[in-house]
Amino acid sequence: MSNFKNPDTDALFEAILSLQSLEECYQFFEDACTIKEVKDISQRFYVARLLADGQNYQEINAKTGVSTATICRVNKCLNYGDGGYRTAIDRITEKGITINDK
Repeated sequence: MSNFKNPDTDALFEAILSLQSLEECYQFFEDACTIKEVKDISQRFYVARLLADGQNYQEINAKTGVSTATICRVNKCLNYGDGGYRTAIDRITEKGITINDK
């Protein structure tokens, strides 16, 4: 993680933390990222939520079409990473946001 910790990344994350609504997030990420980049990140987060919910690779692959390599990478981050996925999953769960089964 320390490979990308720097003042520019700090400023980016502070800007993201300053956003106050879903609409502001959509506006910011539409300006900052391609649609594919946002979809890729949201898909990885969806996979993390499914893994945290106890679903296995085959179920997730069948539901999402995400490759098992990507599922494996997300699982590795979920279980051995810095805890970012867990923190985010816990926080949205506290807000009552559930997995939207597609």
